[in-house]
Amino acid sequence: MAAKRSVLVRILGQEYRIRSDADEASIQRVASFVDETMAKIRERTRTVDTLDLAILASLNLANDLLAARGAAPGAPDGAEWVDSKRLRALIGIAESAGKDSIGTH
Repeated sequence: MAAKRSVLVRILGQEYRIRSDADEASIQRVASFVDETMAKIRERTRTVDTLDLAILASLNLANDLLAARGAAPGAPDGAEWVDSKRLRALIGIAESAGKDSIGTH
């Protein structure tokens, strides 16, 4: 087992120190992917609140992950509970709410 290390990452201009046993390059790739996802959502929705962006990014990334698991051969049992249409509708509602709340936080 590899020793946990602390890696400094930057997401939306904010620095975070991540402790993980993964290699630094992997952690930086993940952080970069999250940063890019949040930036795209911010641009698309004009949401400025970082918590709202984090929630929207989490919903989008979870949807992609669950869709990939469901499409993968040998997907674990229980993956079929995901209704992608309902999840997309939820993401749409959350994005709309984010647009409505600009300037209220």
